[in-house]
Amino acid sequence: MTPILLDPADLALAGTLLVADGVLSVILGLGIHRRLAIAGARMVVQLLGVGLVLRFVFAASSPALTLGVVAVMALVAAREIGARPSSRLAGFGNYAVAATAVAVSTGLTAALALATAIRPQPLWDPRYAVPLAGIILGSVLNAGSLGLDTVLRGAVQQRAGIEARLALGVPYATAMRPLLREAVRLGLLPIVNQMTAAGVITLPGIMTGQILAGLDPMQAVKYQILVMFLLAGSSGAAAVIAASLAIRRLTDERQRLRLDHLDSRAD
Repeated sequence: MTPILLDPADLALAGTLLVADGVLSVILGLGIHRRLAIAGARMVVQLLGVGLVLRFVFAASSPALTLGVVAVMALVAAREIGARPSSRLAGFGNYAVAATAVAVSTGLTAALALATAIRPQPLWDPRYAVPLAGIILGSVLNAGSLGLDTVLRGAVQQRAGIEARLALGVPYATAMRPLLREAVRLGLLPIVNQMTAAGVITLPGIMTGQILAGLDPMQAVKYQILVMFLLAGSSGAAAVIAASLAIRRLTDERQRLRLDHLDSRAD
C-alpha cells in the first residue's frame, strides 16, 4: 500500500478547524483566540523545524549526531520536569534530580528495546533511536514531574506527621515511605489510563500513524503493545528515581526532615 502524501493545501484545509475554534472563542467571549493562534503557529514552526532536522540526521546516519539529538531532547525534558513542581530544592536540586531520572529511565528503556525487540542495523540507526527516545521521554516527563512534585509538596503538607514518626524513632526512609508510594502511584496513573483505554476507547498515535502509513494493522498493534510496555517501564523508573532522590535531598546525616533544603523563593 502506497502511503498518502499530504500537501500544503491539505494542511491548510485542516487548519480551518483551528480557525473555527478561534471564531467560537470570539463569539462566546472565551478570550483564548489569540492564544490559539499563537499556539497553532508555534506548533507548525516547531514541527517543520524538527522535520528538517530529522531529515538531515537520518541522511547523515551518524552515531554522534544521533546521540546529540537525543541528548538535547533529554535535557529539555529534564528542564521541564525540574521546572513544573511548585516547590523547588535549593540550588539546582530539581534539575539534578530530573536529569538523573531522565538519563537512567530513558537510557535503560531505549537500550533494552533497541538491543532486544527492535534490533535495527546499525543499533544506533536514527530512524529508530530518535523516535523511540522521543516517545519514552514524553512518558518520563509526566511521571518524573508528578513524582517530584508529590514529594516536595507532600513533605511540606505532611511535615507534622513525618516529624512525629521520626521523633518516635522511625527511620527516615520508613517515615517517608507513604510519600514515596503516593509519588510513584501518581506517576504511574497516566500510563495506566492510556493502557486501559488503548484499543477500546482510542487508537493510540503510534498505531494510527503506522496504519495510515500503510503498515499491516496486526504489525501496527504489535509495535503499539511494545511501546506501551516500554512507556510503563520508563514511567515507573522515572517516578521512583525522581521521588527517591528528592526524599534523599530532604534529609541530612542525622536523618532529620530538612525543609530548609527547599528554596524559600519558590512559590
